[in-house]
This record gives sequence, structure tokens and C-alpha cells, in this order.
Amino acid sequence: MTTARTLTPGGEVLRQALAAATRWLGLNAPAIDALNVYPVPDGDTGTNMLLTMRSAVAAADACPDPTASAVAAALAHGALMGARGNSGVILSQICRGLAEGVEGEARLDGPSLARGFRFATDRAYRAVGDPKEGTILTVARRAAEAAEAAAAATATATAQQVLAAALEAAGEALRHTPEQLPVLREAGVVDAGGQGLVILLEGALAALEGRSLGAAHTSLGQIDAGWLRASQHGDDTGHEAWGYCTQFVITAPGLDLDAIRSTLSDGASSVLVVGDDQAVHIHLHTLDPGAVLSSGVAFGSLHNIKVDNMSDQNAALVAASAQPPIAADQHPPAAIALPVVAVVAGDGLARLFTSLGVSRIVRGGQTMNPSLQQLADAAEAVTGDTVVLLPNNPNVQLVCQHVGEVIAKRVIVVPTHTIPQGIAALLAVGLDDTVDQQAAAMLAALDSVRSIEVTTATRSITIDGVVVEEGQSIALLDQKLVAATASPLAALQRALDAAHMAPGALLTVYYGDTISQEQAETAAAALRARPGAPEVDAVRGGQPHYPYIVSIEG
Repeated sequence: MTTARTLTPGGEVLRQALAAATRWLGLNAPAIDALNVYPVPDGDTGTNMLLTMRSAVAAADACPDPTASAVAAALAHGALMGARGNSGVILSQICRGLAEGVEGEARLDGPSLARGFRFATDRAYRAVGDPKEGTILTVARRAAEAAEAAAAATATATAQQVLAAALEAAGEALRHTPEQLPVLREAGVVDAGGQGLVILLEGALAALEGRSLGAAHTSLGQIDAGWLRASQHGDDTGHEAWGYCTQFVITAPGLDLDAIRSTLSDGASSVLVVGDDQAVHIHLHTLDPGAVLSSGVAFGSLHNIKVDNMSDQNAALVAASAQPPIAADQHPPAAIALPVVAVVAGDGLARLFTSLGVSRIVRGGQTMNPSLQQLADAAEAVTGDTVVLLPNNPNVQLVCQHVGEVIAKRVIVVPTHTIPQGIAALLAVGLDDTVDQQAAAMLAALDSVRSIEVTTATRSITIDGVVVEEGQSIALLDQKLVAATASPLAALQRALDAAHMAPGALLTVYYGDTISQEQAETAAAALRARPGAPEVDAVRGGQPHYPYIVSIEG
């Protein structure tokens, strides 16, 4: 049933629609993966779009401003920083264009959403050096044209009506993609990226209409096995013909996108260089990823580096094509859904962990350690016979290790000592991996991030040469006391001094329940002014006892 809220959605309804769209994409990601043949058959389009959207939605959920404009801007930033693969980078530009189109809007009506679709399409086309029709670009463009027509048809057009028109046109455009791109026609499938965009629009519209979409699509099509085997080596030059899909983020002040694109495009294909003068996301295909990374580091600090052998990906698709087809009454094999229980304090952090895929939140942390029974009950409540526990605090780790003794399930404890480690672990999960592989990836991710925790001294003491007086603000860097000062911000600054960050490091500041948004923004501005110009995001964590928890990447 349509309500006034769904007719002109503000930031909270937009968040709900984005979360629903991402959940629907997650259910269908394996089937989308099975479609991909353009620009090369690599089989991870659905996964890449899903990981991009998870990063985007996490940023949108953490946005303290309830306006649609602010939520969309946060979505765009999260998508840029978390973009995966060719399709994910293009999707990040769709998110960025949407944010630009709705800038200044507290709520979305039909015309503002249509404008967002137009800006999104323009951004996506500009991101691709040699845009091809019959791809996600075509699907986005047709959706934007239909959105604009629906908005112009009546002075009272709603966001829901505009989205419905965009979805219908996107679906129609998707069906015609094989007519526009020979490789799709030969392989017998529609464009995978375009299919992913249609799935996202389906999920968002269902949320606005208050509908549940139920189970995933039983089939979205299958690549012709003969064509796929013939394409296995890409050309006649040998096993490494496809090369490596290489992607990373460059951060530094005053980045020149044109110069970066010119430098990195030599000898590469499928080149995407998107972002702004502070952060640039690179995606390209190359036979020498080492040379590309060496060239990239000349521009600034590198983050989120990912290199995939596309010949291996293609071989996996060929092997999968040899398996018996899925019966019409069966669901395609779903991506592994890792059941995770995380110990978290603070409503903002709880929402963030949930958006990253955590099944159950157990409230707790410093001074409020959960009991064995609380953890066991949460572990029993999740689906599956294996569960992963994230303690996010060294004082909680020991009790987590005993949960497996009191329940019948297999319990894997990933020893996260801080909230930033917990977030890094969740972001490291690969959707196509087994539970053991996912748990191993989470464990490996713990060293990818450093943590600062600012709290208040409860007694006078001297530790590690730091003299502390009761009531002072103290800062711990990776659990080691490094500063005791008069204010939380001063303690945080001292801890960053001790961290010796690389230029252009990424800082995420989770501010607690005693810090106002204004104070957090003041703190973020002060941190951005530090030497090396770190990129700083301020996110409301709402955690007690800790005015600031900070993640350092780079």
C-alpha cells in the first residue's frame, strides 16, 4: 500500500529502498555472475556489483543527516571507495550522478528522481572511454529517458511512478542488448551489468510499494557452453591472453584524473578512471599489473588493491558450464551466506555491522561484556551449522572461545580486538568462498587496518611511560596507551602523531554518544588539516565510553 512517505521519500525511506535493492541483488548475484561475457568472460559481475552496493549502503546508513540529498551523497562516496570490477566502477558513477541530480533535495518527488536518473546516466557514459551500446550504459540511458517522460507527464508525478517507468524501460532495454552487442548474441545471454541494474531497480521499487520479492529468480539465462569453451584463451597468444583485472584507489590532494588516465592507459584495456581531486578509483585490464601499480604509486597512496587473473576466472566459467543445468524447479546455487554474530555497542555501529551482513548483534564491549549465554543464544539463532563470532574487544574474546562448548554448532572465533578490525574483516569476505575461506579472509584482514580508541581514564597510573591522571582523555593505538591529554580531540591528535600515517591515509572517525554532529565535523576538519592531508569520514557510531574510535587505512 502506498503511503505519503513513499510518495516523497526522505533519507530514511531512501536508505530502506537501497537496502532492499542490495538484498535482492545479493539473492540474484550468482545468477548474474553466470551471465558475464563482456568485456571478457570473467563471471563476477553480480558479485562485484553486490560488494560495491554493500559499501555504498554502509556509508548511506552511517550518514547522520536525514535528508535524501545527504544520504545519496554518502551512498556515492561509499560506492566509489568500495567499487569492485568494471561493473562496480560504473555503478559507483551511477550512484554519484544520482547524488548530483538530487543535491539539495530533502525528499524525492518524481522530477527530482528523474533528474537523478539523467545525471546518473551522464556520469556513467563519461566514465567509459569507449562506451558500447548493449551494456549497462544502454539500460541506464533507457531508464533515464523513461523516468524523464514519466515526470513530465503530470505535475504530480511521484518518485514511485517515475521508478516504475524506469524499471519497465530498463527491462525492455535489457532484453534487446543481444541485438546491439555481437558477443552477447553469440553467447546467448543478455548483458550481466544491465541485468544487475534491473535487479537493483526491482528491489528498490518493491520497497517503495511495500512488497516482498520472495525467492531469487530461478534462472537469468546461461552462456552457450560451446562459445564459452572457444573463448577460453581470448586469442591465440596463449594461456595469459586475458591478462589481469587490476583495480585500486589512489588518494592524494590535487589529483589530476586526465594525467592518471593518460599514464595508466598505455597498453591497458577496459580502463575506468573515476573520482575527484582527492580520491580516484582505477579499473583496467593489463598483462602487467605490477607496472600499473608502480605507475599509480607515483600519483599518491594506493588502497583497496585487487588483482584477478581473468584466465582463471574464464576457466571457472568453462568448468561450470560442463555441469548439468539447473532444473526449472530448483534455485541456482546461492553465494555462501556467512552467519556472523558480532559484539557491538552503539546504535550507529550496530546498523553499520548489520548492513555489512552480520546476522545477529550482541550489545556489549568495554565495561559491558556479554555473557556466555547471550553469545550462545545469538549463535544458536542464526541459520546454518557454522557460525563466526566477532568479539571486537580483547575482553570478549575469551568468552567467545567457549561458545562452541555449549552449543552443537561449529563456532569460528575471528579474534577482532577493535571495531575497525571487525569492519575490515566483514569487508574482506568473498561471496563465492566457502565458510572456511571466508573466515580465513576475515582473519587475514585484521592487519589491514589500525585502530585508535579514545576514552576517559578511570584512575591515575603510569603505563608504557605515559603518565595518566584520573579524568583525562586517553588514546590507545592498536590497544597500546600512547596519549593522555585534556580533551578527546587532543588525545586523538596525539595518537595520530604516534601512528606515523602515510600521506593521503583514509581515516574513518566513529563518534560516540557524548559527541554531537557539530563536534564530530569540527574534529574531522581538524584531522583533514594534518600533514599529508588524510581523507576523513565522520560516522555516528553512538558508542558509550569512547568519544572517538578511528580506523586508519594506509
